[in-house]
Amino acid sequence: MSSSPLYAAIDLGSNSFHMLVVCEVAGALRTVVKVKRKVRLAAGLDADFRLSRAAMERGWDCLRLFAEQLQDIPPENIRVVGTATLRLASNVDDFLREAERVLKHNIEIISGEEEAKTIYEGVSWTSAGEGNRLVIDIGGASTELVIGEQNEAKLLSSLHMGCVTWLNNHFGDGELSAERFQQAISAAKSVLAKVAADYLALGWKSCVGASGTVQALQEIMLAQGKSEQVTLPKLRELMQQAIACGRLDRLQLEGLNAERLTVFPSGLAILIALFEELGIESMTLAGGALREGLIYGLLGNSHDCDARDRTANSLINRYQLDREHAERVRDTVVEAFGQVQAGWRLSRRYGRPILRYAALLHEIGLCIEYKKAPQHAAYIIDNIDMPGFTPAQKKLLSALLLNQRDDFRLDPLERQGAVTGQQAIQLVRLLRLSIILCMRRTRGTVPNFTFHAEGESLTLTVPKGWLDVHYLRASELRLEVERQQKMGWPTRLQERDQE
Repeated sequence: MSSSPLYAAIDLGSNSFHMLVVCEVAGALRTVVKVKRKVRLAAGLDADFRLSRAAMERGWDCLRLFAEQLQDIPPENIRVVGTATLRLASNVDDFLREAERVLKHNIEIISGEEEAKTIYEGVSWTSAGEGNRLVIDIGGASTELVIGEQNEAKLLSSLHMGCVTWLNNHFGDGELSAERFQQAISAAKSVLAKVAADYLALGWKSCVGASGTVQALQEIMLAQGKSEQVTLPKLRELMQQAIACGRLDRLQLEGLNAERLTVFPSGLAILIALFEELGIESMTLAGGALREGLIYGLLGNSHDCDARDRTANSLINRYQLDREHAERVRDTVVEAFGQVQAGWRLSRRYGRPILRYAALLHEIGLCIEYKKAPQHAAYIIDNIDMPGFTPAQKKLLSALLLNQRDDFRLDPLERQGAVTGQQAIQLVRLLRLSIILCMRRTRGTVPNFTFHAEGESLTLTVPKGWLDVHYLRASELRLEVERQQKMGWPTRLQERDQE
């Protein structure tokens, strides 16, 4: 294998062509180039599945852009694949001859099954999850469904429906009516009916979407002040908003990128069919899919830990954080969380993991300077790729780090969508007190503490006589108690009556 740190994956999709170029830094991948062009290849298929000359020309023109970048990357570090439309095209060889001449690299037309497997590989590397996961990727001409656990795909399918083909079949004249949506949804359910029983029998614990449709949905929901969780009521509400616009050329939804306008209604209809037919309760956006799966396949790395753990480990190494101290704060705040979870009804699924990573990464801002370290920490989190973390989780992590000390800044805690604003405040109260308990930075110096929560009240109890012996931490804890009380949150610091 070449010593070059650069790797490239090119996905010749039915709607868009994508190129992703990365390098490996401190055990994590860093994106250095990302190029996307809307080629609309599927729109060029006629009734006999022949690609039009115009569609092929659009594809070749895009590949000329990609070809320049590939010159600097060893051939063995490059993978180029074609998906649904190129699988279907009866004259695909005509396209491939010129495409490979332009790229100076072989193009693989992968099967639907291999596409689904590679998508799951990309999701498993970049998205966190426990137990069986249902992964959905709505492409231009096909939809991939996969159930897997960790890095193993257990059940996979590639279905002949996509946002471009459904656009042509059901919204071709631009009409957005309840009848047209229902036709598109019913047609998608007919396709799904062939595989639904197998997926329902295997079951899943969580569901993630790995397509532009889900990306667009999340952007719309966040712009409209909703949480990042995609649910059926939210999908139906967006369908009604689209129907109210009347026509595709008049479609305007707050948060919807202009680039996704044309194929959004068809992708939405397919997704509603999936939710209804499979009984999906909620979905979040995946951190990666086909291109990331291709990259990790080139690297040949093993799945040695959770996606978020890999990201946190990479940041600890990259920013030279004190790992021993970070883990001590993590253990302290996780113990505190466990003690108050029932009293505050905190979310183990959504709140606990992000609080844990906030503790591990709380000193990341020190790489710039001390005085404004919390602001620097939040800025780094806001502006860095974090595989495994959803956008809402990143916002919560950033808000916790911004509020780790000094004055409270409530707006970011209330704006994030991973947990309720009230829970975000409760998490940050625990984080601040835990950081102070660990101030000595030495093993064995954290006291045997107890947190108790009831209503908004929080009580921290330390051993009898500890406050007199540990004067600095006692002073900092009292200042922090005073800050929280001034915010209207009842907080107490006390010693045990007896040991």
